[in-house]
Amino acid sequence: MLLPPDLAQGFTVAQDRSTAIGSAGLVLCATGSLALRGDDFPRLRSGATVTSSEDELDLNRLPPCYVTSEAGEHVTRYATDSGHVFFLLNDGNAVNFLHGASVGPFIYLVQAELIAAVRILARGDLGPGIHEVPDSDRRDIASIWLDHYNR
Repeated sequence: MLLPPDLAQGFTVAQDRSTAIGSAGLVLCATGSLALRGDDFPRLRSGATVTSSEDELDLNRLPPCYVTSEAGEHVTRYATDSGHVFFLLNDGNAVNFLHGASVGPFIYLVQAELIAAVRILARGDLGPGIHEVPDSDRRDIASIWLDHYNR
């Protein structure tokens, strides 16, 4: 099912997994489970870049015809003799943790907004579409967080 243009925000949305794998130039895995299996990699569009938020890439089952080389800092090039190439960022781990980044106490802001969103969903009065937590809730969350960390 294609998303209406206003929901896709200008991006092309694939109708199925196979089409997505074969046409994407950038593959960001954030499923929380195994996202790309060994036999998926040869089906990637040649030149695609892949990254993952967790260990979602089954690189151990990658066909043995791939040869790796360093393509830049934190970028590994996988290539076959037949010319198929893809790039892997940060060995398939989250790129936002390359430099020891940590979300630290800021994660509580995100978690609080998720809880506020669940509270709104639980009311059961939202219609179809994309919804956001109201700015007033965000201000309340930020105020509580700042009060806590400015003690």
